[in-house]
Order: sequence, then structure tokens, then C-alpha cells
Amino acid sequence: MEPDRLNSPNTSAIMFEVLGHQLQFSQDPNSKHLGTTVWDASMVFVKFLERNCRKGRFSPSKLKGKRVIELGAGCGVAGFGMALLGCDVVSTDQTEVLPLLMRNVERNTSRIMQMNPGSDSFGSVEVAELDWGNEDHIKAVNPPFDFIIGTDVVYAEHLLDPLLRTIFALSGPKTTILMGYEIRSTNVHEQMLDMWKQNFEVKIIPKAKMDRKYQHPSIQLFIMGLKPSAETPETPETSSPPINWETNQIGTRETENSQDKNGDSSNETNESDDFVSDKVKEDGILLRGLPNGNLNEWEARRYGSMAARLLRDVKIT
Repeated sequence: MEPDRLNSPNTSAIMFEVLGHQLQFSQDPNSKHLGTTVWDASMVFVKFLERNCRKGRFSPSKLKGKRVIELGAGCGVAGFGMALLGCDVVSTDQTEVLPLLMRNVERNTSRIMQMNPGSDSFGSVEVAELDWGNEDHIKAVNPPFDFIIGTDVVYAEHLLDPLLRTIFALSGPKTTILMGYEIRSTNVHEQMLDMWKQNFEVKIIPKAKMDRKYQHPSIQLFIMGLKPSAETPETPETSSPPINWETNQIGTRETENSQDKNGDSSNETNESDDFVSDKVKEDGILLRGLPNGNLNEWEARRYGSMAARLLRDVKIT
């Protein structure tokens, strides 16, 4: 395992503290499915929420009762972060991943209820099957949602179009999209950014807003809203008005002098430039190379799993 990694894929479970709760997420080191590993981007995402939840748009008072759908939930870490802030979450993935996801949801929900009986601060998490582009699955989760979230859901270019169509189908006029992503392929990354910039107002959350420990040079967090002209190919009339970024920013000026638990000033501000300091470069962001060009155990398993799933998912038409 690389020293700067947050989780080892070789263990059967990890303990992860979020908002004062000790959560346990099972993973399957012997699985060939990518969804059965707790990927680092999900942990970075949740710790970002934790750091920025004191005031502003990610505070429990603003999120209580908001409907959230998590795409490619895997082990369910990101969705649980939103539920701990009061959201009602639908965690979705392919059918092969659902047993592990359900086990994690049941275990951690029970743990939270036992530790905080009678508390209404925790929202809810339910599990549902959702293959991207499947109209029946999409209808079954009852869109639209206030938030669409996902971490490490894009690893091959053939997934980009069904992901985009699914996001459109799940969105309403005020839907906010939150994505966490680790750069692994410059080609896929550039195509993804191009697709997102064509359809969404895209902002990259700067590293300064993330938890000091839970971040990685290759992991980025995005916050997006539909552009006024964004349209799905089949249903152009469903395009949504733009998100008002002045009122829909992460945090407000009132928290500028607040201190987080890392000893940093949160500097939560509604200025547009505050969340684009790590701007989206037109030429894409270069993939950081591996030392000496060699694959370590972590990367070998990662790419092997990607190849296995890619071969299974590719459909010849």
C-alpha cells in the first residue's frame, strides 16, 4: 500500500470516524468488482462535508430532509456522510454490489441509532439497484433529487454518456451535483471534463477546503449545476435553469473567521473565485505518473479490476 493512501483494499473492513461516529464499512478484497472496495475519493468527500458543515449550505439545518441519490455507491461511504447531516439518501449500484452495500447500511444505521436513541439528526439511507440509463430503475427511485452525488464513478469512456443521461433524468431545476474523482487516465479525465463543461456549471473545490489528512494530489471534488442550455438528446424541454451560485455556494461570509478542528480558518465565502482556485484547465489536468513507471500492488489490483469490469460491461452493438 502506498504511504499516502487512506485505505488498503486488502482488508475486509475499515473503521472510519465521521462527525463523531465510528462507522465500519465492509469491503471484499477478493472481489473482481470495483464497487466492493472503499476508494479514497469517497473518504475525501465525506471528510470535506465534515469540515464544511458548521455553517453554510452543508450545515444540518440546510440539509435536513433533502433528497440525495448516490450513483455507484459501492460500499456506501459518501451516502452515509450525507445522511449524517440529515439527508434522506438513496444509495444505488449494480445488483452484484447490493448485498455488501445493504450490509454496510444496516450495520451503520443500527450503530448510530443505538448510540443516539431518539435523535432526529440522522436522516435515512435506503438501497436500490440502478443501472445507468435503465428507465425502469430511474423511475423506481422517484426523481428529481436535491443532490446527486458520486465518487470514483468514471473510469472508462463508454460510461460517460449513460452517466450523463442518468444525471439528467434524476435532476430537477435546483439539483446540485457533487462528484469526487481520482485522476487515473488523462484521456478519460479530459473527456469527462469536456462533457461536464458542456452541460454543467463546474467548480472544483480547492484543496484548502478539504480536510488536511483526507486529501490526495490526484483526487478532486466537483460541485456542479445544470447550465440553462443543458439538454438531454431525447427530451430537450427538460433543461433546467442555472443554479444561483451566489446563494448556492459552499458556506457564507459569516463563517470567515471560524476555526475548524484542524486549526485552519474555514474561510467559507460566497465569492465565485473561492471555489475555483484549482480551476479546470482547458487542456486537462496531467495524470501524475507512478514512481519509475512501475505498478505497485495497489495500482495492479486497481487496473486489473477495471479491466475485468470493462470487459464485462462492454456491449457489442
